[in-house]
Amino acid sequence: MNMFNHLKQDLPASLVVFLVALPLCLGIALASGAAPIAGLIAGIIGGLIVAPISGSHVGVSGPAAGLAVIVYDGIQDVGFEAFLVAVVIGGLAQLVLGIARAGIIGKYFPSSVIQGMLAAIGIIIFIKQIPHGLGYAGAEGTTKADKVFDVLLLLGDNLAYAAPTAITVTGVCLAILVLWETPFMKAQAFTKVLSGSLVAVMAGVVVNLVTQSGGAALTAKQLVDVPTDHAASGIDPSAWGSLLTFPDFSAIGDSAIWILGATIAIVASLETLLCVEATDKLDPAKRITPTNRELLAQGVGNTVSGLIGGLPITQVIVRSSANIQTGNATKMSAIFHGAWLLVFFLLAPTLLTYIPLGSLAAVLFVVGYKLAKPATFKKMFNSGMAVFIPFVVTILAIVFIDLLKGLGIGLVVALILNRVLPANSKA
Repeated sequence: MNMFNHLKQDLPASLVVFLVALPLCLGIALASGAAPIAGLIAGIIGGLIVAPISGSHVGVSGPAAGLAVIVYDGIQDVGFEAFLVAVVIGGLAQLVLGIARAGIIGKYFPSSVIQGMLAAIGIIIFIKQIPHGLGYAGAEGTTKADKVFDVLLLLGDNLAYAAPTAITVTGVCLAILVLWETPFMKAQAFTKVLSGSLVAVMAGVVVNLVTQSGGAALTAKQLVDVPTDHAASGIDPSAWGSLLTFPDFSAIGDSAIWILGATIAIVASLETLLCVEATDKLDPAKRITPTNRELLAQGVGNTVSGLIGGLPITQVIVRSSANIQTGNATKMSAIFHGAWLLVFFLLAPTLLTYIPLGSLAAVLFVVGYKLAKPATFKKMFNSGMAVFIPFVVTILAIVFIDLLKGLGIGLVVALILNRVLPANSKA
């Protein structure tokens, strides 16, 4: 099949996916404690590198909320340049998994543990965005907290030093996002093109511009920061290289880097395989994605992303669903979405500096809620104790300890309960 024969379907779909992906790339970078540019780079790689190699005609890859906790902790522990080495290692490990034909592992990993991991990540993302949502800059001018419970312990400070304009931005953006989820809005044709997250971010920019001349203006610490020295009117091509960050390979001897790389490979692979299973079911043509080839594609993507300063990548359900719902025909829609992100990255990165962090926090509040929504807990509970207990244990272990150990603890509990309660063991 000549994929260029379907541009009539794929080009419009690519624009919709781009409009969905742009705010998510920025928001996930914020949740990951990385520069917004790192999220854009990952989205570009997901479109221009992963999509051509992948065997999926509907899947879209890019930075994922499911990796945000790993990325945040990794950057805090070793620094961004050293963390990029771990991303490269994770990508190379995925290549090995693909060559070893390990694409089948997703079918044997308990879904109760995977769902517990995603719910825990949702809880962590939600809590960590509270300072951004309130516009609190903290004693040292940072809105980042190393641990989830640091945010809760500092909640009094967050409220005492909250910025009214930042709260207004967050409130307006949340209202838009909630409105976009109502049946009435979902029935409107324009919502198929304009995602709620994009409209929310645009609304935040409007509030920022309106308040700039008054005493309620947002401060620089309450806006997205782009570390470039070019003028706001456009970027000098000679400065494009300044947008990239390269890994510090002197850190390759650190065992923590290898553990981090292995964690990225495991979690990114599981999340990708989970998404592949879901998107294959949604594909109107009922095409089946070769999972080993998908691991190879993700491995190449993560290796390249790590080499030029991008976040780790997985196939992602929100962007893939948008791709399917807008009637794409081939993988060209995913490739073109990467091209649109690249154009934005090269020509208009300083537009990002008008975006309030409160807008992205609102997007992440919704992302976090959807990952840990009450319906998921109810579904797990109704599936039996052999499913619900590992689900809850995984959540608690990840939130209170860390993600890798939490996954291990959840897996052990799931395996034990599958022996004890075989009748209810299916996750």
